[in-house]
Amino acid sequence: MNCILARLNACLKSQLMLKHSFTVGLGASRIETLSLKACLQQNFSPLFLRPRTFSSFPVCMSKTQYYHTSPCSFKKKQKEEVLPARPPKTITFLPDSPKPALYISLAGLIPFLAPPLIMVMTKTYIPALAFTQMAYGASYLSFLGGIRWGFVLPEGSPAKPDYLNLASSTAPVLFSWFAFLFSERLSEAIVTVIIGLGIALHNEFFLLPDYPKWFKALRIVATLVAFLSFVITLLLKNIYPEKGPQRPGQVE
Repeated sequence: MNCILARLNACLKSQLMLKHSFTVGLGASRIETLSLKACLQQNFSPLFLRPRTFSSFPVCMSKTQYYHTSPCSFKKKQKEEVLPARPPKTITFLPDSPKPALYISLAGLIPFLAPPLIMVMTKTYIPALAFTQMAYGASYLSFLGGIRWGFVLPEGSPAKPDYLNLASSTAPVLFSWFAFLFSERLSEAIVTVIIGLGIALHNEFFLLPDYPKWFKALRIVATLVAFLSFVITLLLKNIYPEKGPQRPGQVE
């Protein structure tokens, strides 16, 4: 009996020695491969018993969890990003205008709208009314130049009385002068006033951006109304027959 037990012990010791030598003889890549296989079998096979002899199993689990959860965290970061809010458009500040400025500006548009409206109602092109519309537009250009000077000169104004501010305010006045110079050719004079309105609006918005936003909104509305009224007058000249003097008070 003792002999049999001694032989069994010898066999077990020899097997343990062979197993230990086999494990030591394996390279690092072989151990990692066995650990990875054990990890995959543990994740995908519920019948596989969890191996306890491989020390790299927790490392494998951590790697698997990292690759498994990184896309989710990336999506969460994308959802949490907030785009910057767009600034409101200038025209939306029109209701913030002071009531006197708003009402006076709207009343000042009547001389632009009245001539084409009368010509549409009478179905005739009246050059005298077109001339008064052009003259009012030229006067309006001079008024815009005076506004810039009045805005620049007071102390503490955000705009400085430099060459850019003062010289650009004279550009509308020059177009007003050219419009009266071409008044014998009324269509060319109206086109000159339209160009002057566009240049004045461009200078105030891009070269001299110091006006309050409500005033810029008023300028946009006034310029668009004046532009459309002049375009309608030019169209009516080619649609309706001409009637009346070329200028107010002129005898045919």
